[in-house]
Amino acid sequence: MARKSGSTPTEQSPAVDHDVIRDLAKLLDETGLTEIEFERDGVSIRVARHGAALVAPTRGEAPPAAAAAATALPADPMQHPGLVASPMVGTAYLGPAPAARPFVEVGSHVKAGDPLIIIEAMKTMNQIPAPRAGTVIQVLVEDGQPVEYGEPLLIIE
Repeated sequence: MARKSGSTPTEQSPAVDHDVIRDLAKLLDETGLTEIEFERDGVSIRVARHGAALVAPTRGEAPPAAAAAATALPADPMQHPGLVASPMVGTAYLGPAPAARPFVEVGSHVKAGDPLIIIEAMKTMNQIPAPRAGTVIQVLVEDGQPVEYGEPLLIIE
């Protein structure tokens, strides 16, 4: 007897291994990553942590002065006076193109109006300018990360 397509979820798709999810979550804690994706036998699992988690720069190491400043940050980036929050919902990109250097990194000095990040919203690329001059002390998003309105992007001191 032939089965109907989609008659039960387990007939059409492999079972999700909850132990793998737990292991990936543990790996996030151990490494300080905010997101990890794993694929095996056609099953893709993505584990992400969003919120007040602090993200280290993804390209190169932070300069020593910036690393020292990062330790003095409040636990909640939303309370920092130099916070730059997302003005829209979209996808954040750190550079002008996929293989290009990011606009800013931890330790970068910016002037008011300098581009910080691009947020793609409805197929439109929107440059997010620096609201003030200063030094980028923390980047709180990763390249290609979805962001919500008001979500912390980076901190300028």
